[in-house]
Amino acid sequence: MTFVTRLTLQSGDRAALDAIVDDIKSTAERKGAALKGPHSHPPQKHSVPQHCRLHADDERRFSSWSYTVFTRELEIHGHDNLARNIASQNFPDSVHIEAEVEQIRGAGQSN
Repeated sequence: MTFVTRLTLQSGDRAALDAIVDDIKSTAERKGAALKGPHSHPPQKHSVPQHCRLHADDERRFSSWSYTVFTRELEIHGHDNLARNIASQNFPDSVHIEAEVEQIRGAGQSN
C-alpha cells in the first residue's frame, strides 16, 4: 500500500508561497521522495465591499478591498514521515496549507 499526500498551499504573498514550495521541493529531493508538482493554478482575484457604518440603513461605503490568492499543489508519493513532517511545519500566517492523504492499493491487492 502506498500513500499519496496532496498538499495545497495558498497565499496572497506570492514570494512567501514560492519560497515555501521551493523549500518543500528541495527537502523532497534530498530525501529521495517522489514529488509531483508544484502545479500552479491561475491567481484568484477577490473583491470585498467595505461599509462605513454597521447600520443596515446606511448605504455609505469605502472603496472595495481587492486581493489576489495564489495556489500551488504538490503530491508526495510514499515517504509518509516526510509528508507528515512537511504538513506539520509552522508556516507563516500569510500561507494556508491543506493536506489530503489518499491510500493507493496496488493491482491484485484485496481489502
